Amino acid sequence: MKKANPVVARNSRELASAFGLSPAEGAEVELRIVDIVARKKLTHAEVAKLARTSRTRVTAILNRNTKSVSTDLLLRVLYALGYMAKLRIKRAA
Repeated sequence: MKKANPVVARNSRELASAFGLSPAEGAEVELRIVDIVARKKLTHAEVAKLARTSRTRVTAILNRNTKSVSTDLLLRVLYALGYMAKLRIKRAA
């Protein structure tokens, strides 16, 4: 059996690309975070504390400046806000 090489995705665009999704689908994670924070009326500092990260990084996400934000941080913020991401992977033909 051939050993698979791991795929490293550093932001939502790279994650979308790795899974063959459109850039719009990758950006959906960012948009959901922005919507959730607005709906819950949380401050950047409150979100940062919940996700155990810096306010600066949360501000970058909420301003949709995620070029240097890792996908694991995006997923951690979602989880801290009470949501879980569902990732589906299927075998290539």
